[in-house]
Amino acid sequence: MQSYELLRDVLKTTSAKQISSDLNLSLSLIYKWAEKPEADAGGAGANPLDRVDQLIQTTRDPRIIHWLCQRSGGFFIKNPKLHSSHPDFLIPATNEIVQEFADLLAVIASAAGDNKIDANESKTIRGRWEELKSVTETFVTACEEGNFGGIKEKESSKAAPAPATTRPSD
Repeated sequence: MQSYELLRDVLKTTSAKQISSDLNLSLSLIYKWAEKPEADAGGAGANPLDRVDQLIQTTRDPRIIHWLCQRSGGFFIKNPKLHSSHPDFLIPATNEIVQEFADLLAVIASAAGDNKIDANESKTIRGRWEELKSVTETFVTACEEGNFGGIKEKESSKAAPAPATTRPSD
């Protein structure tokens, strides 16, 4: 879907007049964003979605999209790049998700052991959570494509084993 098509759909459910008022922009500009751009259009005339896309492409800084997703109440996970098919890697890929989840639970249990979680513990929990989401997204994409080669390549390219996590004793 092109940005102008998305904006056209948004204007079916959101008042262009309200957007114009809230952003302090002309109503005609809001409607122009929902039109297919001219071949030579760009720069200042581009709609805000295209401008953000240009900013991300120019800076190659993922913090921009992470910030946008966070502001919208969500998060961003980059799609994995998978290449060849290796269905025999399904079980190890599944095990990796289970291990990442176990690692996250161990970090949470360790942090919550004293009935409080400080800033460093929170940062560690966030890091493990982001890793779990990434591993799971890679797995789900591989399932959708029937392709586990990318997972196998990622696994074999790991330089060093993950740091040991202390697990709370029962």
